[in-house]
Amino acid sequence: MPNRNYLEIEARSRSLGLKGEELVLQFEHERLWRAGLKSLANRIEHVSAIRGDHLGYDIHSFEENGRDRLIEVKTTRFGALTPFFVSRNEVSVSVVRQDEYQLYRLYCFAEHPKLFVLGGSLSSTCELEPASFTALPK
Repeated sequence: MPNRNYLEIEARSRSLGLKGEELVLQFEHERLWRAGLKSLANRIEHVSAIRGDHLGYDIHSFEENGRDRLIEVKTTRFGALTPFFVSRNEVSVSVVRQDEYQLYRLYCFAEHPKLFVLGGSLSSTCELEPASFTALPK
C-alpha cells in the first residue's frame, strides 16, 4: 500500500478550504458589526469565490479605521503547527501589501475550530520551503 501524504490531500480539499473561508467571513462580519461598523461589515468580499483564486488572498475585509485587511485563509483538521501550502502569488502579495495582509490559520477544524493570525509578509512570519516546481520540457 503506497504512503499517503495526508497534508497534501487536505491541502487540495476545496470543501475544507471553503468551509474555513466561510467561517472567517462570519468572524470578520461579526467583528466589524460589534465595533459598530455595519457599513464596513456589509462591504466584506469573499474575493476568491467572486473573482477567483488569483488575487493572493481570499477575503477583502477592513480594519476598524477603514483600511483594507487582505485575508488569506489556511484551514486544517490537524494542529496549529501543521505545515500548509502557499502559492508564489500569495507570498508575493503578502510582501507587496504587507501592511494590509493577514494569514488566518484555522486548525482543529473538525473538532472545535481555533484561529491564530500572522500579520504581514509570509516571508517574515513563516519558514518558506520550496515544495514543487513547474517544469516545461526543453
